[in-house]
Amino acid sequence: MKLYTKDQLIQAISKIYDQGWHESVKKTRDTRNDGAVGNTLESLLGIQENNLPIPNAREWELKGQRAHSSSLVTLKHIEPSPRAAKIVPHLLLVHYGWKHKKSGIQYPDTEMSFRSTTSSVKCTSRGFRIVIDRAQKKLRLLFDASKVDTSNEEISVWLRSIEDRVGLGPLKPEPYWGFDDLKYKIGSKIMNCFYVTADCKVENKREFFKYEKLLLLSGFSFERFLNCLENGWILVDFDARTGHNHGTKFRIKQGHWSDLYSLVKQVI
Repeated sequence: MKLYTKDQLIQAISKIYDQGWHESVKKTRDTRNDGAVGNTLESLLGIQENNLPIPNAREWELKGQRAHSSSLVTLKHIEPSPRAAKIVPHLLLVHYGWKHKKSGIQYPDTEMSFRSTTSSVKCTSRGFRIVIDRAQKKLRLLFDASKVDTSNEEISVWLRSIEDRVGLGPLKPEPYWGFDDLKYKIGSKIMNCFYVTADCKVENKREFFKYEKLLLLSGFSFERFLNCLENGWILVDFDARTGHNHGTKFRIKQGHWSDLYSLVKQVI
């Protein structure tokens, strides 16, 4: 594989931008968080996924998104501790999950779901919240039954089922992410980023991308990451069903790159 300097890689991406429309490498069409924009650019560059061909590639990440999308951008998949307890499939899904909307249709009647985009600013409608505990140096996932939106009949029925299954007390064991572990895993993944956006269109059931903008993001700090969590700009996204755990993701809202990085520079 040819190695590029950062500037050479930017030049290669610029040429792809000038070429106009490119067919997506994925069969999905305008799908939330399918990674198609970044994967297609990597394919056009002739590189493997998440393997940027620059000498310090470990310090660089390529992320992409459709220009019109308001979806959150995934920063990193990190499952909560204690790892041995397999928190998501064995605790959250089994004891706090609810009937999957496609159970009995696409999946078996017994298919359960635990999908929760969770912030530190307020509880979800099902009573879950992230707490940044600086004293204990960890992020904690809490459940508060008193914060559940019981005005929603479906959620009210779910809450009664929780009481039958495991009771309405705190999560046991309490899921968490230690600062030290999180700092290493997040920092090593997104220390610096190329962030691309692309216009999209669909022709003959295939999606095409026209790359529009390239941002260079650098100067990540863990303190900035924690501040983004405290302000609700970064959230923790659980996405599991009985048949498959799609992974627990830390994701950032659009428009907050400058809160996570000290340098945000548009190069194309």
